[in-house]
Amino acid sequence: MTVTEGYGVDGTEPGRERLRRWRLVLGGDAADGTGCALSGRDAAMDGALAALYGQGDKPQAGRTGRDRSAGLGASAPSVARWLGDIRTYFPSSVVQVMQRDAIDRLGLATLLLEPEMLEAVEADVHLVGTLLSLNKAMPQTTKETARAVVRKVVEDLEKRLATRTRATLTGALDRSARISRPRHHDIDWNRTIAANLKHYLPEYRTVVPERLIGYGRASRSVKKEVILCIDQSGSMAASVVYASVFGAVLASMRSISTRLVVFDTAVADLTDQLEDPVDVLFGTQLGGGTDINRALAYCQAQITRPAETVVVLISDLYEGGIRNEMLKRVAAMKASGVQFVTLLALSDEGTPAYDREHAAALAELGAPAFACTPDLFPEVMAAAIEKRPLPIPEAV
Repeated sequence: MTVTEGYGVDGTEPGRERLRRWRLVLGGDAADGTGCALSGRDAAMDGALAALYGQGDKPQAGRTGRDRSAGLGASAPSVARWLGDIRTYFPSSVVQVMQRDAIDRLGLATLLLEPEMLEAVEADVHLVGTLLSLNKAMPQTTKETARAVVRKVVEDLEKRLATRTRATLTGALDRSARISRPRHHDIDWNRTIAANLKHYLPEYRTVVPERLIGYGRASRSVKKEVILCIDQSGSMAASVVYASVFGAVLASMRSISTRLVVFDTAVADLTDQLEDPVDVLFGTQLGGGTDINRALAYCQAQITRPAETVVVLISDLYEGGIRNEMLKRVAAMKASGVQFVTLLALSDEGTPAYDREHAAALAELGAPAFACTPDLFPEVMAAAIEKRPLPIPEAV
């Protein structure tokens, strides 16, 4: 049965449009069943799709859209033209997916070491992750272009995330710093009235509060200490990007002392680079093994005020170090009053592959592991600061 027979296409405009769409989806081999030929812009779109998703290896000139067996090959000019084509024919969100697939399916990562290629791509978090993984192999002539690409993505993320993060955490800090003898301008009147309703005097139609509740807003001292401990293995690339941006945002808040630690089998403290998340990102080294225990040992040694400290471990929990020691460190930190948060990922991609045995062991210690989107992260941090249950997504 052909698509024409199955859908009763009768030559009307809606029918022809339906055939056109099926033809683009099915790809044009003899078995597609549409009997529909493409021309002009449609043929060019099909060619761009075929170069990536077709079965062959070599591009073909003079395509008519009937044969979907082209490829991108290894030619930088042909890839650059293809990148320009997909930006012409498809929206930005689709372009980013196609670029990602091209890097994964066709091994085009090394072409990103050429400045002209970087200037042609649509920058996003995943591209940044790829560039960081290539950082050590990147020639000096490409590094400035790469930094410009990374900076654009980072600045876009900061614009999207910073305001809400600061507002959410400022409220959480104020609530966590509530005091019982506030100055007049620090009184939380809603909570004060609610706590003193039993002292309502009907004859005066007023509440006479016996206990004032307020915020310690006047204080400029550090109220909370946050340690972001980030797994920089290759699978965590997007999480490293987002965590670096959030680290810079947290570091800009006077009431939070922020430390950023990245690790594989070694540990690197990048706190002194937090003013510029681009410097943080280029200070990471994506790939390699994982030693969570060593990283947590370093973080544990930095804690001076356990009851006012939040440790955020961002890792897929595939531990290459000493498992039992890792769990003992988490238990010891929690027993001392540290708020411990375990994120399997900090990205838009959902829950990744992770070590379920380690996740279950952490949950038994009261540190459940879950994937977190960037939009949810401020709420997670606010809950940790206020020492209330974390907003764990139901899908976990």
